[in-house]
This record gives sequence, C-alpha cells and structure tokens, in this order.
Amino acid sequence: MYEDDVAFNARNERAEALALLRKESLDIYNRLHSIAEDAIFVEEVHQAYPDIPILPNLRCGEWYTDPKMIAKEAAYFKSTDGHFGNWSFNLRRPNLHLLPLAIANHGMIIVDSTRAGKRMPDALSKTVPIWCAVINRTVLQLRENEVHETCDRKLYTPPGIVSSQESRQIEERIDAWARSLAKSSYTLPHLPLPLRPLWITPVTSVFPSLPAKDRRSFIPVLCVSASKQIKFGVERRQAGFGYVQGSGDDHELWGRNLTPKIFWEHKETLLRCSRSELSAMVEKLVHEDRAHAARNKGVEWTLLPTPIRQVSGALMLCKASDLPGVPLDSLPSEGGGSSTAYVIIDRKDAADSSEVQDDDSATSNVLRLSTPEGKKGQLRFLETVLPRSMSFVQSHLRRGRNVCIACDDGKDISVGIALAALQKFFDDNGELIESEHSCTLKVGQTLKFTDKQTIRTRLHWIISSYPLANPSRTTLKRVNEFLLTPPSFRSGRTTSAST
Repeated sequence: MYEDDVAFNARNERAEALALLRKESLDIYNRLHSIAEDAIFVEEVHQAYPDIPILPNLRCGEWYTDPKMIAKEAAYFKSTDGHFGNWSFNLRRPNLHLLPLAIANHGMIIVDSTRAGKRMPDALSKTVPIWCAVINRTVLQLRENEVHETCDRKLYTPPGIVSSQESRQIEERIDAWARSLAKSSYTLPHLPLPLRPLWITPVTSVFPSLPAKDRRSFIPVLCVSASKQIKFGVERRQAGFGYVQGSGDDHELWGRNLTPKIFWEHKETLLRCSRSELSAMVEKLVHEDRAHAARNKGVEWTLLPTPIRQVSGALMLCKASDLPGVPLDSLPSEGGGSSTAYVIIDRKDAADSSEVQDDDSATSNVLRLSTPEGKKGQLRFLETVLPRSMSFVQSHLRRGRNVCIACDDGKDISVGIALAALQKFFDDNGELIESEHSCTLKVGQTLKFTDKQTIRTRLHWIISSYPLANPSRTTLKRVNEFLLTPPSFRSGRTTSAST
C-alpha cells in the first residue's frame, strides 16, 4: 500500500512539474525576452555580412529579424519537406523568387529557429540544402553551357546534424526532383555560380569566411538558426526570465494576437514592462494597431495587387486588407491605371455573409462572397463561390477589365479562384479565349483539354508571379473537382466526403 502511495505521489509531482514547465514555456514574458536575446545574435550575423541580404523564413523567422534590416522578399522553406523519410522539393513552394536576389547580391542569409531538443530546424538543415542541390542540377540539365565551369552537383548538409546515411538517401532523389523542375513551366534565371548552403548557430565559434565577391566559386546561402539549444523546458536567466528555445514558433499559442510587426515597432516598450504589466500592454498595442488600420482603410491601397505575368495582369491577387475601403473602378497609375473589377472573399459564416453585389449585374464591379471554415466551407466553395466567381470574372474580362481577386490571407481561397479562372478563360499561351465553349481559336492560340497537368501549369504561373500563394490541399482538390467533374456529380461527392 505504501509503495502504491509513493508511486501515486511521484506521478502527481511529475504531472505538476510538466504542467508548470508548459505554463512557463507559453508565458509571453519569457517568450518575448527570449526572442530579444536571439535577435541580438541575428544582428551579429548581419554585422558580419553587411552586404548580404537577410531574409526571415516564414513564419517563425520574422520574430528574430528587425524589419529595418531585412530584404523585401521572404523565404518559405518548410521543415516538413526535410523531415526524415518525407524529403521533398515541392513545386508549390519552389522559392524561385529568391534566386535573382541571391545572384545580384552574391549570396543571401535565411533566418529561422526551432524548439527545444534540436540545434537547427529541418528547414535549414535539409530543406534548404535540397533546394540548393535541385536548383544547381536543374540549371545543369537545362543550360549546361551557362553554368560556371566549377559547377557543384553535391548535396551539402550540416555535419553532426544530418547523418551521412540520411544524406545519401536524400541525394538519391535529387536528380528526379531536378527533372520535375526542369519539366515544369517555371523559368529559372541565369545562374553564374552554384548555390551552396553554410550554417551558423549560436554555438558557432567562428563564422564562415567568404572570399571577395569576384573570387567566390559559389553563391553562399547562409542558414542561421537563431535560438540557443537547450535540452528541454526553460533555462533560467539572471535578467529574471526563463529562456525558451524557438520562442517565435507557434505564436498563436502564446502571442495574444501580437505579431512580429507590432513587436518590432514597440520592442523597447514591451521589454520594459514587468511580467504583471505585459499582458495589458500587449492588448493595448494590438487594439491600437487594429484601430489604426481601420482608420486608414479609406481610398488608398495598403499594397497594390500583384499581376499574374503570364496573362499580362488580366488577373491580380492580394490580401483583402490591402484593398481600399471602397474598391475603385481603376487602379492608381503606379498599378497600371487599368479598369478593374474585384472578387472579395471572406471567411464569415455563410449565414452572416453579405453578398452585396450580384455576379450578373451589368454595372457592378465588385463581387463579395463568404465561405466559412471547415467542411461546410468546402462545399460552399465548390457549389457557390467558384461558379459565381467564374461567371463574374468571365463577364468582366470580356468587357476589357482586369480582375483583382482577394481573400483574408491572400494565399488560399483567392489563389484557388484565380487558378480556376486561368484554366477556364485563358489558353496555354496566356491569351484570353473569345468564348469558353468555342472550338475556334485565334491564330497562334493553343488550348489543351483540361487535365491535372494544365491545372498544375497554371498554378506555376501564379506562384512564379505571386510567391505568397500557398493554396491548401483542400482548396486545390475542390478546384480540380470543379474543373474536371461534371456539375451533376460534384455535390454528391463533396457531401459524402463531409459525412
């Protein structure tokens, strides 16, 4: 009986300790001070390589990089593409928009972090090395005569972090990924030298020494893991906080709606707060930021929409928050000044949606639709949002208007609508088709039957122009179903999938 009591008490003590540890690891005071400590290290790296642009790896890297020192481009290398046995070069996030920056500046720095127990995130230890090797081999396949004579085909991974056995397993797949990229509709720029990853962590005693730009035999891609490695939990600091490795990760769990932008704008104010004052200060700053955004949502664009180059800007994409309060008939002159219509999608419940403009209106240039999250939203996206959007887009394209498509995050639903419109209304050269149902094409127009390959090609068009695009698998499945399945079969299939 006594032994049972001892074991029971031990389990309780362990559970209480774990609960306290979790509470401390999610404590916003600990998190922000940990981020500030790591940001000092990132600044040291920046000072060591002042001529090389520094980029955050979304989303975690944004917490560690001062917006004043970063390039306007952002990287999106997912750790899941480097997880053991799941290695991948994903054509939906090829990061090709980073190549001109790296070439022009003879290198780039990518900042990320990871949680306790690892020295470096898989995004930096494997996904970036895969990316470098695939790009090098693809360029070699496509334009061997343009590649520097010392072209390096090797896969480089950080020693002591990635085993030689795992490296060999990854390297066996590089050529296949390179062939897929070469066969895609993406266009790679001239690459004068091969890409090569290098790694820096807080325990790096001496930063990599780079030759002068004109003497380099490769373009360095410096992978910076911002956080110090701790074995587990929280490491105490004399300054009165507990250091949490990878504090910028999963900010939805601890951030109280704080964003990297607000943090860097008010960094000193936040770090001066005591533990008891901090939550109220965060709430105040978040509220002020939202109020400021609401006041300034007038007739001005926050950020002009991004045109899809392959169709000469006939379709454009942006976040809904970038739009002016009242969408204008024409874009500003710096955006081309073109006559523009708008499809605006939000994530409200359909019952609360305000579809204020009808898609068959002869005069309206705005279509507003709502679709909720989850399975209910999937069905609505397929049965209502896509059909109504297509009718509206087709009508305005044929009146000579460009169409701007926006959703809450600018990455998912709006991209799905643009993808469907590209497939239905534009030929394989990006020219507008006179009639969707007509078999008669203009001279020089080519149109394949719709299949997964033609849809994939148009998705590549979007991503190459708009790297922010990141449609979910669910959205892509619904777009494929909309384009490839007769209408009479769509509802039943989606409904059965939802039950």
